[in-house]
Amino acid sequence: MQLRHVAYFVATAETGSVSGAAARVHVTQPALSRQLRQLESDLGVDLFDRGAGRLTVNRTGRALLPAARRLLDAADALQASAHFHGSGRVERLTIAAPAVTLTDVVSPFVATMSPDDPVVDVRGADGLAPAEMLRAGADLAIGTQLAPAPYAGDELAILPVWAYVRPDDEWAGREHVTLEELMTRPLIGLPSTFTAREALDAAAVAHGTSYAAFVEAANGTIAQALAASGRGVAVVSDDPRFGLVPLAIDRGGEFLTIRLVAVWDPRAVAANTVHDLIGRLGGWITEHYGH
Repeated sequence: MQLRHVAYFVATAETGSVSGAAARVHVTQPALSRQLRQLESDLGVDLFDRGAGRLTVNRTGRALLPAARRLLDAADALQASAHFHGSGRVERLTIAAPAVTLTDVVSPFVATMSPDDPVVDVRGADGLAPAEMLRAGADLAIGTQLAPAPYAGDELAILPVWAYVRPDDEWAGREHVTLEELMTRPLIGLPSTFTAREALDAAAVAHGTSYAAFVEAANGTIAQALAASGRGVAVVSDDPRFGLVPLAIDRGGEFLTIRLVAVWDPRAVAANTVHDLIGRLGGWITEHYGH
């Protein structure tokens, strides 16, 4: 059975005549008649009653007509989807990133996307390198390190790690605090696999300092909630919550930051769409965070 023969059957049923169907599908009437016969032979049933030079859809033909239309619709959808994917576009994209990045960067950016863009799924990936995120099924991985070939990567942004204090804290009127000063206070931070904690730990080691006291929180929101309750200074990269005051952390001439990179597989069908999305995401970050 050939798909074009099914299309001829539907055209004949809808126009009510071989001549009308032939004009619609741009074939001659004798050729159309032969191909309708071939379809009936392939299906093993008659689809038309023939008489007085006319074809009339019979009971079997009427019963099969809805299925024939669905078959043609499915074929059109398949062709459209193939064209869509062949152009490097996809209907859904999965972005993997640390939880803070998903909350404060990816989600607000997704809110600016249009209905013509792919639907974005997200996947938390704290503690995973971008290459691991991609191997786990992500189309776009956001992390702090580039991945080896064959993966490609671009820098997205440099984002600050903040020291959050209460509005009544002695530091609240300042814009920044030194790393050495920070280490004298009880700190509230994240597990060691989180990017803000990694940056803080690395800075402490580089400066030969250690924590006076450290409380580990499950996530940045809880860390800030604990800081708001007076338990210490929260050191996270999250946006401010609970009325806390953010202070930049001076690690000796430069501020403590996180370098965000976007990593993707240039061999993937979605590569063009992903690369375009990365450019837009980077622009959004620059506009909203100034980095």
